[in-house]
Amino acid sequence: MVKWGAVIIGFILAVIVKSLALGWGLETIGLLIIGFIVGYIAKEGTFGGMVNAAVAGSLGTIIAAILFTIIGLFGGLAGFVVFGFAGLIAVIVNLIYYAILMGITGAIGGSVAGDG
Repeated sequence: MVKWGAVIIGFILAVIVKSLALGWGLETIGLLIIGFIVGYIAKEGTFGGMVNAAVAGSLGTIIAAILFTIIGLFGGLAGFVVFGFAGLIAVIVNLIYYAILMGITGAIGGSVAGDG
């Protein structure tokens, strides 16, 4: 079962990490930490922590993509069209990346928190 309190905290933190654009290494470390935090807050064991962290990562990716699309509108219609085609593939790749990366550490956080 998804605990929305943990998921909301996780996706807000994921959007913040994505928006800071600190580089691939720092972004990866931030996502690992956020996944662990979400899994620990969920306190549903290994599988529950993984699911909650993966959902938080997926929502974070979607919200970040929406924010970047809105920012792209300020670049004009041409910038929006180019971002729309190229950005769709990037969003799908990031969606999978965030869900897997945060899900792994969410499982670790959930197992540390307890219940299985």
